[in-house]
Amino acid sequence: MKAYERLLRYVVVRTPSDEESDTVPSSKCQFELARMLAAELKELGVEDAVVDEQCYLYGHIPATEGYEDRQSIGFIAHMDTVSDFCSHAIVPVVTENYDGKDLVLGESGRTIRTDVFKELPLLKGRTLITSDGTTILGADDKAGIAEIMTLIERLRDENIPHGPISIAFTPDEEIGMGAARFDVKKFGAEFAYTLDGDTEGEIQYENFNACAADFLVKGVNVHPGSSKDTMVNASLVAMEINAMLPGCETPRDTEEYEGFYHLLSMSGEVGEAKLQYIVRDHDTVSFAARQKTLRHIEKIMNEKWGAGTVELTITQQYRNMLEIIEEHMHLIDRAKAACERAGVPAQILPIRGGTDGAQLSFKGLPCPNLGTGGHGFHGPYEHITAEGMEKSVDIVTELVKLYAE
Repeated sequence: MKAYERLLRYVVVRTPSDEESDTVPSSKCQFELARMLAAELKELGVEDAVVDEQCYLYGHIPATEGYEDRQSIGFIAHMDTVSDFCSHAIVPVVTENYDGKDLVLGESGRTIRTDVFKELPLLKGRTLITSDGTTILGADDKAGIAEIMTLIERLRDENIPHGPISIAFTPDEEIGMGAARFDVKKFGAEFAYTLDGDTEGEIQYENFNACAADFLVKGVNVHPGSSKDTMVNASLVAMEINAMLPGCETPRDTEEYEGFYHLLSMSGEVGEAKLQYIVRDHDTVSFAARQKTLRHIEKIMNEKWGAGTVELTITQQYRNMLEIIEEHMHLIDRAKAACERAGVPAQILPIRGGTDGAQLSFKGLPCPNLGTGGHGFHGPYEHITAEGMEKSVDIVTELVKLYAE
């Protein structure tokens, strides 16, 4: 079965994770896909495939006879999707021999435009897969799952010699919890790759350092007619806090290694207001400086409006895996060699985000990220090509061969 054919089967199983949930996994629907995948793995010969009570799916492929002493490697993808644009049935649409021009997405009123998605003309002639424009597609990261499954089938059917291989599919990656309960010992590999990137040939081992920053502003609400020198309007203080941050350091205004402050949400009235940010930076020193800036704003606001007016909570989320991966650069060198063997240009790019692999690297499983062939993730303009997925399978197949040599 082709990788894209698997993708078409997987995306119709809706698996949005839920950031507001306190259960593990955050949404029960993820179990439906996990059990489906476990059954498929067993059909492919992965006899020990099992879904645990927290919806982590593990499986192992024993080494080919005579290759037991090779380094064990693993492949990981996540089962959940974002919850945005995922409130109803997902209808994948296959456009064969795509013409490389703007593409109308069904009757949704949306169009994938070439002036927004610059890669589209390069996909001319390929088989393009999208949703009908009313939902996400879910290629993030069901494309990664489909490619790992196709790799397993290829290894079996073509009798490709290999060392020990571990497989895992995780829940709740999109809410930052995919690696939280990952059992590295049970997984059993020395090294691994997540398949959770964009263009085929992407190799990523630098990600953001990340934290959440939440401001709680407590105002003083009195009658506006008698509030001279008394009222403290929490919403206005919140606006003042945001105005103190560099206006040019937002996601829209930054790229590559440039960090940012990103205002996720704001709410409030006179008596209380809240600001929720995420803060990102590849550089450890700059990341620390950003947090220091936020603390300074908290201090200045409390000096101006009174002690206890502003309370800042910073929650660390993940760190840049570079400091781990740079001790194991064979992972990157072999990924580059695998791309060359597969006839795909290798693209070494920083991740402007994070992956399960970033957290797993700090749990003792060095784990860079590879591209899946997709674009426009996390929204209704998500798209991927059948050919890009097959190239991604070619790359991981060559990677397995390299580790068997």
